[in-house]
Amino acid sequence: MDYQTITLSADDGIAVLTLNRPAVMNALNRQMRAEIAAAVTAAEGMARVLVLTGAGPAFCSGQDLADGNNAAALDLETVLRDEYVPMLRAIFDCRIPTIAAVNGAAAGAGANLALAADVVIASETAYFVQAFTRIGLIPDAGGTYWLPRQIGSARAMGAALFADKIMARQAADWGMIYETAPAAEFDALWRARAAHLAKGPTAAYRHVKAALRASFENTLDAQLALEARLQRECGLTHDFKEGVAAFLEKRPARYEGR
Repeated sequence: MDYQTITLSADDGIAVLTLNRPAVMNALNRQMRAEIAAAVTAAEGMARVLVLTGAGPAFCSGQDLADGNNAAALDLETVLRDEYVPMLRAIFDCRIPTIAAVNGAAAGAGANLALAADVVIASETAYFVQAFTRIGLIPDAGGTYWLPRQIGSARAMGAALFADKIMARQAADWGMIYETAPAAEFDALWRARAAHLAKGPTAAYRHVKAALRASFENTLDAQLALEARLQRECGLTHDFKEGVAAFLEKRPARYEGR
């Protein structure tokens, strides 16, 4: 696919999807949303881990309010259902691990785009802001789903109502994201994390995601049964056999992602 608003590259098992509208802080327009969804699907066949990041100083400033002739006249339900949902589901349902490498501002839908990834790593100069109430809206793009699960209802409510800027370190302290790094070390950190996942047991990672997500709705008995079923599937993989052999032979495992 000939992408116009993003770039997609793959090397050594790592696919990197870069939001590439730096002149507007990588704001999401209709074309970008469609391209992100398509690129995430393509990455599943190209790599064993996917990284989403932004070009320039920002990660993503959210919805491009200049996309269309009159933003106030948009049918927001239709836009969310037909354009945002496919993009977010592509990321959430991705069969390989996903990392959001948040290099700068992540605002509105841009913040929640990052939170859709499995792991969020941010530069200490980055920040997150649920900016929606500033223009009379509610958090969307999954914000009302991710935030209460990640930071609890009290902090989620405050973040949504006040639209405060949450710096990366605070986001990590709250459990919104996984980790941060000084700006000078940020690229090296997310690349090292991506390389680790790209060389790991991909099927196990996929089942980890499924099990942890199901735990919010399952009873204990249902979760124990799910663990047993998924563990059986892991035990049938080449990577499990390789992992055991490597442990017994006291050598690094050579996982193949199968």
